[in-house]
Amino acid sequence: MRNFWSLAVFGFAIVGVNNSLIPDVWAFQSQSATGYVVEPQTAGQGADVAFSLTGESENLVVTNKQTVSSFPSMFWDFNNLAEISYSELLKVLARRSDSNNTERETAAQPEDIARFEKVVQYAKQQNLHDRSIGEIVQAIADNFLGKPYVAGLLDESGEEKLTVTLNKFDCVLFVETVLAIARGVAVQDYDYQNFVTRIEEQRYLNGKMNGYCSRLHYFSDWINDNQKRQTVENITAELGGVPMNKTLNFMSQHRSSYPQMVKDEATYQCIVSQEADLAKTTVNYIPTNRIKSVYSQLKPGDIVAVATDVKGLDVTHTGLVYRSADGNIGLIHASPAGEVTVAYDLHRYIRRVESAIGIVVARAKTPN
Repeated sequence: MRNFWSLAVFGFAIVGVNNSLIPDVWAFQSQSATGYVVEPQTAGQGADVAFSLTGESENLVVTNKQTVSSFPSMFWDFNNLAEISYSELLKVLARRSDSNNTERETAAQPEDIARFEKVVQYAKQQNLHDRSIGEIVQAIADNFLGKPYVAGLLDESGEEKLTVTLNKFDCVLFVETVLAIARGVAVQDYDYQNFVTRIEEQRYLNGKMNGYCSRLHYFSDWINDNQKRQTVENITAELGGVPMNKTLNFMSQHRSSYPQMVKDEATYQCIVSQEADLAKTTVNYIPTNRIKSVYSQLKPGDIVAVATDVKGLDVTHTGLVYRSADGNIGLIHASPAGEVTVAYDLHRYIRRVESAIGIVVARAKTPN
């Protein structure tokens, strides 16, 4: 078994357009003849716990090795506007202040906005808004195949920022980004800033960014909070899920793995409080040996989280149900193996993930 003390939980961070599932874990690759080691993101809002993977693409064989490294209002003085370049304008447009006058900065890059516009044009041409929300989710996800997997995107800055990216992802950022775009397409809202707002609503407690602790670090918390706002519905119990029966406290028990908690006692105590609230809820999962039996009930675009036996942690990875042309149920995800890709068979993929005990499933709800 792995030495889980060396594990750093995922960051449910959804970058850019976001994450997040499990506490955030940093990932890296070691150059070896047998394969590479991909590490988890920390347990905050992400679910990319360090896996040691060998093999090609999604035909992964998981070994016991694991190494751990350490988700508008603007006021203009029109009489005194200075000249501003296009790149500077993008930075200004990406900033906004909340009701408490706390500055929020969105790391919007021109290439991300260009990618957003390209995806939106595709959605319009295909009349995706006429499809079910799940079908929209799968169609949007297809647009990001091959985009690189990058861990720790939400924690590159010392301060919590509303990170949005459409050209690189961790597993939670991928889910958040696709879901946020799809929800806009469903109501024919193709505005970039509204997309950014949806990222914030999905990534943070009560839909508002207010520091590191407001990020929904545990994916179970992410599902619960988004379910309150009718963004998703947890259908795990409906599919025959069973209680996980474990205390979710990975982050507080591995405080040294989270720089934000090491430096700030208030942040640490806030996370402890959130874990106490999570203890009041039941986390259900579908055991691995029952996954195939629910294939007929899964829909394209359903959100899938990989339940784990890691002590104190709920899930280690996330993705979206992918229904192939032949009807098979797979998983499209930002894979720690290196990029956004499709695992052809969901059950087979879960079986090969170390520490996996099954899946948690949530379904996107049609926005009003």
